[in-house]
Amino acid sequence: MNAKAKDQLSTGDKLIRVLMFTLIISMMSGLMFNIVLPEISREFHLGIAQVSWLSSAYFLIYAIGTVTYGKLADSYKLKSLLTFGLLLFAAGSLVGLASHTFWLALAGRCLQAAGAASIPAAAMLIPVRYFPPERRGSALGMSAVGLALGNALGPVVSSLIVSLAHWRWLFAVPPLILVTLPFYRKYLKEEPEGTPGMFDWIGGGLLGVTVALLLLGVTGGSSLMLLIGLIVLGLFILRVLKTPAPFIQPKLFRNKSYTCGLTVAFLVNGIGFSFYFLTPLLLAKVQALDPGWVGFAMVPAALASALLGRIGGKLADSRGNSYLFFIASGGLLLSFILLSSFTGGSAFLIALFLIFGNVGQSFILIALSNTISRTLPKEQVGVGMGLMSMLNFIAGGMATGIYSRVVEYGAGHPWNPVNLDANGSSFQQHLLCSCDSACNDPGVLLHSVRRVEAYCAAG
Repeated sequence: MNAKAKDQLSTGDKLIRVLMFTLIISMMSGLMFNIVLPEISREFHLGIAQVSWLSSAYFLIYAIGTVTYGKLADSYKLKSLLTFGLLLFAAGSLVGLASHTFWLALAGRCLQAAGAASIPAAAMLIPVRYFPPERRGSALGMSAVGLALGNALGPVVSSLIVSLAHWRWLFAVPPLILVTLPFYRKYLKEEPEGTPGMFDWIGGGLLGVTVALLLLGVTGGSSLMLLIGLIVLGLFILRVLKTPAPFIQPKLFRNKSYTCGLTVAFLVNGIGFSFYFLTPLLLAKVQALDPGWVGFAMVPAALASALLGRIGGKLADSRGNSYLFFIASGGLLLSFILLSSFTGGSAFLIALFLIFGNVGQSFILIALSNTISRTLPKEQVGVGMGLMSMLNFIAGGMATGIYSRVVEYGAGHPWNPVNLDANGSSFQQHLLCSCDSACNDPGVLLHSVRRVEAYCAAG
């Protein structure tokens, strides 16, 4: 290894540590509000489906912003994009902290999301740009550790804040992310800049409107929104095909390994989001835990993901992504089956079963990210990985709206013969559906992962 390559790896190791802290704060910000949705609902006299927009809107804007930052990162300095994004993230937090109405709190969350969307772009690009393929799994594993620690600390910090002060003080935590800014300014190398005229703002706008309308149509059950969304999608496709420098190059979707990976990533993330959204509601509504205890009940699973995340990355490097996926899918299936069978059980059992699901979801994300990153040429890494992140968050946003309606409407009788607890039947039905979907995905994804590994081995 020459001196230049060693220096790049050294810089990469420093950046990945800074990125871990960034992801911890970002993940905490995304999840902290989940355990206080019932409290916010009572304060503003709104339904769970309405206050869930504190999560849904966050993920909607996050999704659109992620692919936009990723596209910009193909032409502009990642250092500059992160600087803008982190400052906007902190500004949104201050708006939320000063809010006294639900709509102003929602506006703060939207500003937070618009800035925080720069973080997934960095989380995808730093491992790809600063680590060779044979070490990329370990780097992605470190990123997964940051996400898992944020997942662990989010409920704990949220619980502590809510037990001592008003839930609005949850907005005071995200500005801590600004301590990472000097390190990004120091270690991110200078990237060649493009010109503003090379960015297809019209195409990006059409994509954003498409995503918003389709998400609103699915979560709100509006056929009109879905129809308009499909029309705008058609306009976006025409724009991509006709303009000389489109927002997304059509050849990106001719890469079958990439498109197959994107499809399965969307399905798996939509299914796996149930762990982060439904579990707090299950513990609050069925197990009747206070918000503080809900947070603590979710800590063991997140800590397990943090402890095992780096091991998962090393397994991807040494044994292959398909091997890691095989282990991950087993954990997911086991978790869904156990949770659907014991929704009315003790909080201790729920916390225990959640470990298998969280670790499995973390491992699958490592396998997917590592696999998909290897299918992309250098000039399309930013938009390609950004598109993957966007679809992940669209899946999360849609899942939030759908799951909240399932819980709000309830269910007539349990589907799982093992579980006869009527109080948890709506949660059980969703978990059974997730289990059924997960059972149908492994073969498709495993085939996709193996295809990409063979493609990369062939050079």
